[in-house]
This record gives sequence, C-alpha cells and structure tokens, in this order.
Amino acid sequence: MVIATELCALSEYRIWPGTGKLFIRRDGKPIFLGSSKAQSLTLQRKKPAKLVWTQAWRRLHKKGLSETNLKKRRTRTNKIQRAVVGLSLDDIKKKASQKSEFRSAQREAALKEVKDRKKANKAKTGGKTSVSSVRPTKVPKNVKRR
Repeated sequence: MVIATELCALSEYRIWPGTGKLFIRRDGKPIFLGSSKAQSLTLQRKKPAKLVWTQAWRRLHKKGLSETNLKKRRTRTNKIQRAVVGLSLDDIKKKASQKSEFRSAQREAALKEVKDRKKANKAKTGGKTSVSSVRPTKVPKNVKRR
C-alpha cells in the first residue's frame, strides 16, 4: 500500500498523513509545512539554503552525494602531431630527428650566405643608398599647394 506524502516547503522532508500544516499564501498557493519550526522560519521569510539542516543547504554544499555520481571519468587528451603551413609532417619528423650540431651548422651557413649577398649588393651599388628608400614629405589633403 502506498501512502501519499507531501514535501515540506522549507526543509523538503516528507510530511506523513496527520502531521504538518497546510498554509495558503496570499496569492492562493498552498504550502505544506512539516513542523512548527518550519512554519516559524517560513513566516520569518528565512531562506532554506541558509539553514544547515534543510535539504536545500545540503544540495547547495554538495553533501550526501553518492560516490558513483561524484567521480566523473575523464578521457585523456591524446597528443597528435599535425603539419604546419610551411612544413609537412614528414619534414617536421626529419628535423626533430636531426642533431642540434647539424642544425646549428645549417643556420650558420644560411647566415653566412645572407651576409655574402648583402656584401655583394653593397659592392654593386658602390656603397650608396638608393633614392627610392627616402620618403617624400607628407602634405595634408586639405592644404592648397602653390
């Protein structure tokens, strides 16, 4: 046999038949109160979440949760190497497997090549700076020229 029980509006405990009070608010909403304590605190307009013994407080502070619901399984993140815009995945793996001395030698060779190119350009122009690199003075648009 199933017994019809109500829930207390303040504590959310079950109210068994023959106990508690039914309070009708001004707007006509019925409120079931399980004890005189719950009635007194409701009339004082106390918030259930601030009363430690209520279910609302326990829910807010995560009390009484079962262990199975508490622990969530997380999937581990897998690191995947991807190709970058300038390099394919094979090129990246080749560079990673190269020794640091080899890479530093390559870098020095590239720097030497750039310096030689600059030296050749300087010798070709005769040490003069180009005229095109000098910017003309800016003239505002709203000023008339004579």
